[in-house]
Parts: sequence; structure tokens; C-alpha cells
Amino acid sequence: MVNIFCKENEIETENYFIVTYFLESKTNLREAAWNLSIGQSIGNPNNRSIWETERMFLDHSCLILEDEETLRGKKSGVVKIAFPLANINLEEDGVSQILCHIAGGQVDILEIQKCHILDVVLPELVEKEFRLDPAYGIDGFRKFNGVEDKPFFGGIIKPKVGMSPEVLLEAVKEMVEGGVNFIKEDELLGNPSHCPLESRVPIITNWLKENAPNVIYCFCINGDSPYALERAKFVSDNGGNGIHINVWSGLGVYRAIRKQNPNLWIHFQKSGDKFFTDRRAPFHIYWPVICKIAGWSGSDSIHAGMIGGYMNQDDEELVDALKVLWDYNIVPALSCGMHPGLVQYINQALDSFDWMANVGGAMHGHPMGTLAGGLAMKQAINQEFEETEYKKAIEKWGSKEFSPDLAYRIF
Repeated sequence: MVNIFCKENEIETENYFIVTYFLESKTNLREAAWNLSIGQSIGNPNNRSIWETERMFLDHSCLILEDEETLRGKKSGVVKIAFPLANINLEEDGVSQILCHIAGGQVDILEIQKCHILDVVLPELVEKEFRLDPAYGIDGFRKFNGVEDKPFFGGIIKPKVGMSPEVLLEAVKEMVEGGVNFIKEDELLGNPSHCPLESRVPIITNWLKENAPNVIYCFCINGDSPYALERAKFVSDNGGNGIHINVWSGLGVYRAIRKQNPNLWIHFQKSGDKFFTDRRAPFHIYWPVICKIAGWSGSDSIHAGMIGGYMNQDDEELVDALKVLWDYNIVPALSCGMHPGLVQYINQALDSFDWMANVGGAMHGHPMGTLAGGLAMKQAINQEFEETEYKKAIEKWGSKEFSPDLAYRIF
């Protein structure tokens, strides 16, 4: 049998994509790595098929890029495993099949007690070919709306569901007057009978074209395939410039939609991802890996997390996610408790303006209404701290003071 334990510099790396795992075994790390590598490539980890040949094993088995004897002496640790590109039609199988290979049957193997996917690296030339560009991204968004030297201002439609298209338009008008650069519908607003896409897309798009052509509006198009693809096309065909897709529509759908809609803004919404990214779970995918997948898929913006709000997320995870997103030219949207009193705090914590303040409740729940809530956020972004709307917002939600300790922990 071919030896699958080797060093990274001993393989032709252009023929593999390399996954970094943390594994914990019932016996030892060597057995866990073996079970994963063989089980997720050539076949059953401990029973050879009569149809296997040495050539087949050589060409199609995963390789374990670690010292075999060292792994025998551990029960847990970080292991790199190389997956043969020969096993996947990358262009057509795409993200869905990558995940099937790297996050599949090993969860069913008793030997493996924990499996965390920490990173996935495609060969440079392969990634260049596979990766799709965003329609805008950070750089394109700044050119599109002229926002320089400050974060972007995003607004979220509230209430999440229940409004008719006509009432929705009135809310949009106030948000635009308040100064938003970006609006997204909530992930719960798919295609309900009280506010169907067929009705709301034309009414919102036509008004924005006439009154706010530099605002991105992301219609929520969540749904099973082919409905999500059909809805994206409907938005594009009717003059819309953006769509919002939640992770539960499938991690492969973003790339599929980008292929068909090169000029449509795609917002990647993370709500629900902790069911498979929670670092406390024995089996999970590290959130920054999902951000990398969003980068391969041509996403323009993504709900990256939050600083100072109510989101349950640790600093290390957010820092790693932001590094990935900036590298892929994706706008990191920060939300879940965003309000005017957090804007300067986040600017200082990140030492960057390349992020979007995405606010819902603190805009529509402002004591003076939605328009005032928008103005308060805009004033926070523009550092206009003496304005009435801003002061009212601070009275209600407070202002978080910057701490040098935070800067050390974030960037």
C-alpha cells in the first residue's frame, strides 16, 4: 500500500487543496488522521476494496502532511491533509462538493471525537481560476457612492416581516433621506404573500432609480434551488442592484448566482451559521473559512460579526474573519446591536474605515423615528456630535468609550 504520510515539500502542491484540521481521537491522532484521509477519499478507512489498485490509491488518496510516529504519540492536535484535485470537478462541483469532501463522513467515525476545519487552501493558480470577482466589493462601493475616509452606512428593514410593498417603500424613503449607502431586507422576508418579490421589486427599484441611484438595495431572495436563482434573475431583470441570501439557502448558491449575475451586489447573511461554525461544538467549520468561501463565490458584503453589540462572538474569530474579508475585497458588515454610540469605538478598535455599520433597531427605534435614526447614524459616521438626532440616540443607547486594551485585542 502507498504511504500517505509525507511532508508538504515532498508533494506536488498544485495537484492538491490542503485543509488544516484540529482533530481529537479516541486512541491517537494517527488513527484519526488515517480514518479521515482514507474515508474521505479512496474508500473505507479499514477495509480495502478488491477494485482498488496501487495506482488508484496513489492518485486518489488524501495525503497526511505530518510525521506518522509523532501523530501516534498524541490524542489531539492540528493536522494538515492534502485532498487530490483529481477527485473533484472543481468548476462544476464547486463549493458544495468541496465541503462534501472536507466536512463529510468523518463526523460518523467513532474514532474521531472532534473535528474542526481551521483553513482550506487552494493552489494559487487554481484559486485564481476558481475565484469569482464581486460586482463591487470595498473598492467598487467607494467609487459607486463616493464614500471616502469613513465607514459605510447600512440600514436593515424593520419590522422584519408584515409590511406591504407600499409601506415598505415609505420606510425606504426615510432611510434614504437619513443618509444610508446600503439597505438590506431581513433574512425572514423571502417571498411571503403579503409582500411578494413580484410586487416589491418594481416599486422599490423604480423609486430608487429616480431618487437614490447610488444606494444599494438588497432584496432577500432566500429559497431552494432553482427558486433562489430565478429570484436573482428577476431582481436583475427588473433593474435591481442587490440581493441578500442567507446561509440556509446553501453555501453553493452564492457562486451559482454570481456566475449568472456578474453585476448584481450579493450580500452574504450569516444568521444561523453557528449551527455549523460554533467553536464550542465538537464538529465545526471555523467562521473565517466560510468567509473565504464567500470570497471564492464573488460576494460583495457579508455579515462578519459585531463589536460592542449583543452578538456572541470572540475577538480572535472576528479578527481572522476581517483579515480574510479585506483580502478578498468584501465589505464586512457589522450588526447585531449597532447604534450611533459604537461607531467611533469600532473605528478605533479596527484602525480602519473599511467596514459597514449595519443598523436596524437603533434606526427605526430612535425616539424621533426612522428618519432621525438614520440621521443620527450618519452624524456618528461624520463625527457631527452636536446634532439633536445624535444626542437623542446617545441618551437612549449610550456611547461606548474606546479602550487601548481593546485595540490590542482587535488590531
